[in-house]
Amino acid sequence: MAEPLRWGVIGSGGIARGFAAEVAETDSGEIVAVGSRSRETAEAFGDAFGVPHRHDSYAALVADDTVQAVYVATPHPMHHANARLALDAGKPVLVEKAFTMNAAEARDLVETARARGLFLMEAMWTRFLPSMAELRGLVAGGALGEVLTVIADHGQWFPQDPAFRLFAPELGGGALLDLGVYPVSYASMLLGKPDRVVALIDAAFTGVDGQTSILLGHPSGAQAVLSCTSGAVSPTRAAIVGTEARIEADRPFYGPAGFTLIPRDGEPRRYEPSVPGGLRHEADEVARCLREGLLESPLMPLDETVSIMETMDAVLAQAR
Repeated sequence: MAEPLRWGVIGSGGIARGFAAEVAETDSGEIVAVGSRSRETAEAFGDAFGVPHRHDSYAALVADDTVQAVYVATPHPMHHANARLALDAGKPVLVEKAFTMNAAEARDLVETARARGLFLMEAMWTRFLPSMAELRGLVAGGALGEVLTVIADHGQWFPQDPAFRLFAPELGGGALLDLGVYPVSYASMLLGKPDRVVALIDAAFTGVDGQTSILLGHPSGAQAVLSCTSGAVSPTRAAIVGTEARIEADRPFYGPAGFTLIPRDGEPRRYEPSVPGGLRHEADEVARCLREGLLESPLMPLDETVSIMETMDAVLAQAR
C-alpha cells in the first residue's frame, strides 16, 4: 500500500474540521499541518485532530516541507489568493467549492497549475461519492434514454445575521456560490456546458443574492431547472428525466443519498448507498490522481470547473 498523502490545511473553520475528520477515516492520507491566521486557532485545530505542525500563517503552511498537498478551506473570496500561494510554492492543491468568486479567478488558477505542471482540483465532494458513480453509470449506459431535463434545488434556512458568511458580502455571501453551486454542478455533470442562461434573483437583507431560480438550455435541447435559497429549507432533491425513464434522487441529492430509477414502462428500481459517503472520497481521489501522475481528476475536470464558474457569472450578471 502506498504511503498516506501528507495534507496541509489552509483554514481552521467548519469545513476544514469536516475534512480533517473524514481524512482520518481513510487509508489514503493524513493531516500533518494546519495554517491559520492566528496561533490560537491553529493550536486548537491541531489539538482537536492530532496535527503535529501548526502554523500561524498560510505562507508558513505552504512552505512546510512535510506537506505534500494543500487543501484550501477558507471563505470563497480567499480561495484564489490561497490557492495561488500553494501553487507558487509548488504544492498540489484541492480548493473548496465554490472554486473561486468568478470565472476569471478560476481561469488564472487553472493556467497557473498547468504552467507549473501541478495537480489542481475543485473540492466538489458530490462527484466522488460511490452512489454518484452508480447514477452516472446508469445515465451513460442509456438507462434513461435521451436525457431531456435535470431538476435540482438546494435551500437552507439561516438566521438573519449580517456577520454570517452567507449574508456577509466581504465573505463572498450569497446563496448561489454556497448552495446553488451544487445544482449547477449537478446539471453540468449530466448535460455539460449550457448555451443559454436565464435567471431570476432576489436579494437577501444584506444585498447579496438570497433566492435564485435558473433555467439552463443546452445545445442538445436538454434543459436544467435549478433553484437555491438561503431563507428556507427546500426539498433538496433532484430528478433526471429521460425519454425512457427518470431518476429521482433522495434528499439531499448532493450527498450519499439513495435514488429510484422509474422506467416509462415497468417497475421502479431502488438504489441505496453501498458505502458511507463524505469528504473522504475527494481526498481519496486526490491521492489516487497523484499516485498515477495525473494533473487533474477525470471526475472533476478543470475546464468544467471553469465552465461552472462561467455559468454562475452569467446567473449573477442578471441580478437587479
